[in-house]
Amino acid sequence: MRLLVINPNTSTSVTARIEAVARAAAAPGTELEFVTAPYGVPYIATRAEAIIGGRVVLEILAEREAEFDGAVVAAFGDPGLGAARELMSIPVVGLAEASMLMACPLGRRFSIVSFSSRLEPWYRECVEWNGLGARLASIRMLDAKVADIGRVQAENEDLLVELACRAVEQDGAEVVILAGAPLAGLASRVRERVPVPLVESVAASIHLTESLVALQPRKAVAGSYRQSAPKAASGLPAALARVIEAGRSPRAAQ
Repeated sequence: MRLLVINPNTSTSVTARIEAVARAAAAPGTELEFVTAPYGVPYIATRAEAIIGGRVVLEILAEREAEFDGAVVAAFGDPGLGAARELMSIPVVGLAEASMLMACPLGRRFSIVSFSSRLEPWYRECVEWNGLGARLASIRMLDAKVADIGRVQAENEDLLVELACRAVEQDGAEVVILAGAPLAGLASRVRERVPVPLVESVAASIHLTESLVALQPRKAVAGSYRQSAPKAASGLPAALARVIEAGRSPRAAQ
């Protein structure tokens, strides 16, 4: 099994954190390849930045999909996830969706904790997009100053743990998701400091993708994830234009 893990922001330090957690979580025999966005922003915090990251995801998948069995969009908020599922034939999983789905068997209500209040509207919309609003206890955010995104978890660890505990004590959370690729690895390090299960989003996404690949699902030809009919495309990168013009993904064309 070969999985492509895409970091849709430009921070190689974040990719390194994602890689460390993903390799530890992957099953024996799963091969992983990691790609960092070639353009965009150091970390995604707004809807506009998410659209930019989503385009990166589509461009990389259009170029590389045929080489892999599944892919992970390694940003919480899952930029470009729905579009990737429309265009591609392999299973594509996002950190937010995987984290929330893994949280559901662990408790009735989950909270999302992260490092920047700017992320909250986007994350809340992501919860609703996945139809899990009734399971959400709260979203709690720091207002951390982010000078170096690679250090955000180390510099704010105690505050993030405090927020997670408040979500349990004050909001009724029975599971807490420490959200955002820059926080990869934090959940396993602080798990004994929070009185409910913590979900590690990168690990959750790897496990879910492996399970979906093993199920060997067919590409949808009905419903909202079917690809549209072939149409002309202009001004796009060549690989993405070919996918749109052909009306099928690179893997489907093999």
